[in-house]
Amino acid sequence: MKKLSIKAIIFVFFATFLISNISFAQSENEKINTLIEQKKAFNKTNKNIMVFKIQIYNGNETQAYAVKRNFESDFPEYRTKIIYKTPEWKTHAGNFRTRLEADRALNAVKQKYTGAIVLEEKI
Repeated sequence: MKKLSIKAIIFVFFATFLISNISFAQSENEKINTLIEQKKAFNKTNKNIMVFKIQIYNGNETQAYAVKRNFESDFPEYRTKIIYKTPEWKTHAGNFRTRLEADRALNAVKQKYTGAIVLEEKI
């Protein structure tokens, strides 16, 4: 009889411990979900978002368009754009949210376009 009561106490202790851990994990998930929703709302209202782009060319207009065409055939996964800032034409590729993503892409791009650099830009 004494062994049965000790087993019952141990069982009740472990059951209580497991139930408290499950409820704690759920409340922590709710906090994380709340923070994620707050970040999403902030991002929608904050219009000054920083992105990173890869500049693959800087020079004359004709060459900028030629580089754009070649780049689009070599790397179709990146969107390209030509920008004119007096007196140079620039060919940019990609819109990366972090510098790490841009640097990873830059490593692949530099194999063919050695003068490519990463730029930070507000959108």
